[in-house]
Amino acid sequence: MSGTPISRRRYAVVGLGARAETFVGALACPYSDRAELVGFCDTNPTRMSVHNRWLAERHGYPAVPQYAAADFAKMLHEQRPDVLVVTSMDRTHDDYIVAALEAGLDVITEKPMTMDPVRCRRILDAAEKASGSVRVAFNYRYNPVHEKVREVLASGAIGEIGSVHFEWLLDVRHGADYFRRWHRDKANAGGLMVHKATHHFDLVNWWIAAEPETVFADGKLFFYGDENGKRRGLARAYDRADSSPEAADDPFAIKLAANDKLRELYLEAEQDDGYHRDQNVFGPGITIEDDMAVLVRYSSGASLSYHLTAYSPWEGYRIGFNGSAGRLELLVRENTFATPPADQQHATAVQHGDAKPGETEALLTLHPLWEPPQTLLHGELGQGHGGGDARLLESLFGDPGDDPLGRSANHEDGARSLLIGLAANQSFETGQVVKVSSLLS
Repeated sequence: MSGTPISRRRYAVVGLGARAETFVGALACPYSDRAELVGFCDTNPTRMSVHNRWLAERHGYPAVPQYAAADFAKMLHEQRPDVLVVTSMDRTHDDYIVAALEAGLDVITEKPMTMDPVRCRRILDAAEKASGSVRVAFNYRYNPVHEKVREVLASGAIGEIGSVHFEWLLDVRHGADYFRRWHRDKANAGGLMVHKATHHFDLVNWWIAAEPETVFADGKLFFYGDENGKRRGLARAYDRADSSPEAADDPFAIKLAANDKLRELYLEAEQDDGYHRDQNVFGPGITIEDDMAVLVRYSSGASLSYHLTAYSPWEGYRIGFNGSAGRLELLVRENTFATPPADQQHATAVQHGDAKPGETEALLTLHPLWEPPQTLLHGELGQGHGGGDARLLESLFGDPGDDPLGRSANHEDGARSLLIGLAANQSFETGQVVKVSSLLS
């Protein structure tokens, strides 16, 4: 007896830069039995054509109709998608999410959901009235190591949680990449407190199941930028690395022409919009911070002390949960040192830290009161954000199954993580404690 055929949902993707590759590839294969790509929308026609060529070369997939950003509404009308996938520049997310919800679509958006309180309020209001849903692609929730942390905390193994200490280190390849591209301008992405740390704030919100109430923070541009580069002798006299002799000996310079994906998506697409993906990290015009400390008070009475460093020699993170019955510690090391981006000719177009075989490590240790410590997990990390990417894609496009850990994140989860980062940005400016609830009032 044959099973009931699976109905294929229609997907459109807006924003066809590097971040779209994971979603587009998954929809073409292995989820083509459940999904159909019906529209691409972007400001840059070359990037859309690159993705269409990749689809044909890798999967034998037919060309997806391409629409300019100005024709977004036309795409929705003509192609009638069921779901919109948003992987565009952060400052544009709200326009696409709200329009899709008002058209009755479901939405899957890359993190951060948006980048300021006004845009956040727009999305929350639209979602409240809409028949469709919003899913925020927090892939770190699906990392098996992070799932184990959630299980241990929920079991009560360390009792009532009093505090969380969380240090995240971006190495000088991955961290520097935010200072080469559009993220370097806070007007595009809200800085690393919004674009990057939203992952980390969401993890803590999910792990301890509590609401953030107040935030106090301090942030600075300590390492990157023109003044810091000149002061430390790291500066080179170029605006962007391509065809610049001054960039030849700069370990911080990325060579777009040497990486096939970067060359096709960005260098060869410059004639359409003039966007330079390889700007000088020690050049002028950087308005975001690279060293940030945040203190958060939660509704449960727990506190979070968080630090993000974007110029570390190695990549990874340390987390400690202090409870009334003990302590839970997690160490994740993704590499022991960073390799210059010029040496990564075949790396992904998204310049993450190098996850080097034999160097990656995840160590989870439980320290009960009055008892010896227990190693709960110790081993190599999985590929793709510790294995989180593939599991997230299965949840989004495949058979999600049961979700006892509540990994699926909606617009309210997206807002909770975002608002911590926005409150931190406000605290940077005012030097004051910020009530999270005041941001949306």
